[in-house]
Amino acid sequence: MDLSGFMPGKISSAVAHGGLVKPSIVIEPRRNLWHLNLKELWQYRELLYFLVWRDLKVRYRQTAIGAAWVVIQPLLTMMIFTVVFSYFAKIPSDGVPYPIFAYAAILPWTYFSQSIGRCASSVIVDAGLITKVYFPRLLIPLAAVISPLVDFCLSLLILLGMMVWYGIAPTWGLLVVPAFLFLTLLTALGVGLWLSALNVRYRDVGHTVPFLIQNCMFASPVVYPVSLVPEKWQLLYSLNPMVGVIEGFRWAVLGKAAPDLLVLGISSFMVLVLLAGGIVFFRWMEGSFADNI
Repeated sequence: MDLSGFMPGKISSAVAHGGLVKPSIVIEPRRNLWHLNLKELWQYRELLYFLVWRDLKVRYRQTAIGAAWVVIQPLLTMMIFTVVFSYFAKIPSDGVPYPIFAYAAILPWTYFSQSIGRCASSVIVDAGLITKVYFPRLLIPLAAVISPLVDFCLSLLILLGMMVWYGIAPTWGLLVVPAFLFLTLLTALGVGLWLSALNVRYRDVGHTVPFLIQNCMFASPVVYPVSLVPEKWQLLYSLNPMVGVIEGFRWAVLGKAAPDLLVLGISSFMVLVLLAGGIVFFRWMEGSFADNI
């Protein structure tokens, strides 16, 4: 029986044939879509830790250079972008050397894209776990967006080294980097909840995610500054939640001009909308996960 749409309730007692009293768990239906039961999520925190640790162990198992891929991927991407968009296309970089301008945006974008890719397939990958035991299903996409944080932190060390190389002094803005990283995590989780739930029923989603991520990168200020976007389109452009994240991250790390508060506010609002809608949709679909898998 699929218990995806239910949650464990109070523990009652049942009398066995031998006169012994044994505890039993009463399975109750969830109260509503918004009942997150954060206490239950906290009770299963060890499972969350296991899922994250398992992903980290499996990711680079039997690889020749191991975790070095964490650094190689964004560095190679930065080099290609520098040659194509800086030397050939002559795209401005707001007075900052283009390699570090691009790398500062590649970091949050790489974390976002990796989280989305893993989150979209997370429920399918853990199908055996879902169909056998009960646990809060939200833990699966949550673990998928937490594990790439390790890659982000390692790549951030390269960015700090590049700042030393180009003579860019750190500012107090570095203190708000965790805030923008958390905003990126919420964005990835919001989008990932939608995609992971849809991917259970429509497997086409898994094929379209790489295509969507690639196109969304050019709709975000990764290889170009926001200043290139015409002013009349700025409001519409800021509906992309990654616009505020990337501009805020560049400001915090490189000390460039602070992002427009209106753009940052709209992007943050869109993050909350995506996350709230994703939670509702995921919880609405989770009752049929085991059947569709």
